[in-house]
Amino acid sequence: MDGIRNSAKAIIIEDGRILLTRNKNETGIFYLLPGGGQRHGESLAQAVVRECLEEIGVRVSVGELLLVRDYISDNHEFAQQDNDIHQVEFMFRCRIVKGDIHVGEIPDDWQTGVEWVEVSRLDDVVLYPVAIVGSLQRIARGEAPQACYIGDVN
Repeated sequence: MDGIRNSAKAIIIEDGRILLTRNKNETGIFYLLPGGGQRHGESLAQAVVRECLEEIGVRVSVGELLLVRDYISDNHEFAQQDNDIHQVEFMFRCRIVKGDIHVGEIPDDWQTGVEWVEVSRLDDVVLYPVAIVGSLQRIARGEAPQACYIGDVN
């Protein structure tokens, strides 16, 4: 892969639950924040709005930037599958403003659903990146994450 890919993700937390995409691959079920790649000429906020429509079927309003991470595949357990990927993910607080939650019209290939997950249960599910679980729990409690930039983590 040439260059660095930007990705915009939504952190949608309501009533102690977080909205995630449910996914399945050869290793089993895993969860991701809704969102995806930024297109040329598109702001990060526009990207997260579009991606939420595509993946979870709702329009969101985009709030503050909460977390930023690098993902350099060669440094992590998926180096074989994610050959030579460098992605920077920008994770924004978002709120649902319109629509009913459902798998959107353009889900990712491995997406099997959309699910509200109790934030207190995040340690019991496979969520990528694993490194954001503590930050999401702090955010759900109304606290700030320990740091905005969390580094090259998975």
